[in-house]
Amino acid sequence: MVEESPAQIVNRLVEFQRKIRAQVIRSRATAGLAAVKRTTAADTIYELDAQIDPLVEEFFTQWGKTTPLVLVAEGLHDCEGREGPVVFPRGLDESQARLRIIVDPIDGTRGLMYDKRSAWSLAAVAPNKGDGTRLRDAFVSVMTELPTSKLGFADVLSAFKGDGVKAHRVDLRNDSRQPLAVSPSEARTIDHGFATISNFFPGTKVLASELMEHLVLNLVGPADVTQGTVFDDQYISTGGQFYELIVGHDRFNADLRPIFYQILNTPAGLCCHPYDCAGWLIAEEAGVILTDGCGNPLNGPMDTTTGLSWAGYANANLRRAIEPVLMAFLSRVGTAHRI
Repeated sequence: MVEESPAQIVNRLVEFQRKIRAQVIRSRATAGLAAVKRTTAADTIYELDAQIDPLVEEFFTQWGKTTPLVLVAEGLHDCEGREGPVVFPRGLDESQARLRIIVDPIDGTRGLMYDKRSAWSLAAVAPNKGDGTRLRDAFVSVMTELPTSKLGFADVLSAFKGDGVKAHRVDLRNDSRQPLAVSPSEARTIDHGFATISNFFPGTKVLASELMEHLVLNLVGPADVTQGTVFDDQYISTGGQFYELIVGHDRFNADLRPIFYQILNTPAGLCCHPYDCAGWLIAEEAGVILTDGCGNPLNGPMDTTTGLSWAGYANANLRRAIEPVLMAFLSRVGTAHRI
């Protein structure tokens, strides 16, 4: 058994995600990347996702030979064929694992498989506390950009708790790297900046749009459609949304679909899950403030199925301005739908 430092764990995950990036680049020559392979409790698995599965199994099989670990990811099956977390080396009792690792090999498949926009490979590592392990237990996180075919560079970000963010930009022609500065926006208002309520799929679009109108009205004033001073960016990747906050592109992002489903009293549909939030530590080490949408720190079990709502603020001033308006809206519409 090997005791690994946070830096060594980061290096392992950077290598893991480099392999995923390389496989994604090779997969571009494959037809039918958007074909549906199967559906899980967490999401739809497309051909692009399926091509990564063997790589995940191989990498963690090798890592588990020196460091017993529990892997939490989509579509894993234990030795008896049950879907859920898997212990490496296989057959070892879960209680003997030192680490619990949650990964989303490709977060943003839908955009990447059509070559529209980068996806992200995400991972977070916590001490193994069994099923009680939470996202907030994570002490290491790594995220790597999975670029579209026209991009010549890809970003890699990592953090271990209390040590800030390390980031670099990789030249895909020769794998050389340059430091990448990360700095969330210091703006005090959303005016003339990007602020987004996730509005990806039918089911919660009306509430999401109403909330965005409410925020602009109360934070900026009546919408001036001749100017359009608040910009919206529907990036279908939680890791991508975190990245936009981390590097200073966006001022406020929120994905509140579980709250919306509850307000509407409808069955919970597709939404963000804990493995989509595996980059939370990087965002917070950079200075981004992440909540559960109701003012509490973003948290949840380390699994692939629990629905999570979240709100991300680039700085404390933006949180102070936006959060009370957001909470007032949720309270009002929640009461209205219960009447």
